[in-house]
Amino acid sequence: MAVSSASSTSSSTRAGSRAIAGLDSLELAQQQTGSTSARIARRTWSAAWPKLLAVGIVLAAWQLFYLANFRGDTADGLVKGPVTTLHDLAVQLGHGQLWSAIGNTVQTAVAGYLLALVIGSVLGAAVSRIPPLRAAVGSIISGLQTMPSIAWFPFAIILFGTSVSAILFVMVLGAAPSIANGLITGVDYTPPLLLRAGKTMGLRGIALYRYLILPASLPAYVAGLKQGWAFAWRSLMAGELLVLIVGHLSLGVLLNTAQDDQDLSGAIGIMIVILVIGIVVDLIFSKADLAVRRRRGLLDPAAAS
Repeated sequence: MAVSSASSTSSSTRAGSRAIAGLDSLELAQQQTGSTSARIARRTWSAAWPKLLAVGIVLAAWQLFYLANFRGDTADGLVKGPVTTLHDLAVQLGHGQLWSAIGNTVQTAVAGYLLALVIGSVLGAAVSRIPPLRAAVGSIISGLQTMPSIAWFPFAIILFGTSVSAILFVMVLGAAPSIANGLITGVDYTPPLLLRAGKTMGLRGIALYRYLILPASLPAYVAGLKQGWAFAWRSLMAGELLVLIVGHLSLGVLLNTAQDDQDLSGAIGIMIVILVIGIVVDLIFSKADLAVRRRRGLLDPAAAS
């Protein structure tokens, strides 16, 4: 009897311990869930409030400019406040014309950037690994990067006429040098010890590029891709304002039309759309750059959390 009583007491103790452990685990899981939610909320707010503050400052400055009645333009209806302009933009977004223009512009942007990506990557890979080629065209690539894209449009219009091809040509000339220089910089900063280790492991030619050089140069390459997009987007906007293609609706055409009609509110609305598209794409590149740096251990975990 004493033995059975002791065993039952021991079983009850173990059952109680398991129950307490289960409650502790449940409470710990709830705390972890709560802390994760709070951490996500803090990160979201820390990322959002600077942008919201910047938007608020811009809207406040815009409203003050409107109330100042600069040169009497407010009274003439030339300048409108932010509320009226944003309402007019919302009305435009309700029609198919603006969306058709956005679609055509984005389609041209994607096509031009992909062409620049292929050409810039091939050129950067060749120049970075072939010394005679680098000595011949390395400085030319840097010179093309600093040359204003708008200076190419007379040449492009003479060569291709008033067509989308002229715009794509200037986009490639604007973006490809930045992409090539990003890859060249990444290759230059690849540690020689790493290259010797790869060659010791039997990597040669394309395999050396694919498995060692390209991964090692990825951070600088992504930075070049981001800069290349900025050049391509600016070249595209300049091209759509200069190269007016009959029957081809785009954001540049709408902006040009607003200029001809002296419609400042409409022009600001189109500029807001252009700015938003640029910001969205920049956020995508920033996320890609953040992911690359996180995988390389280049981020401080405490700062990232």
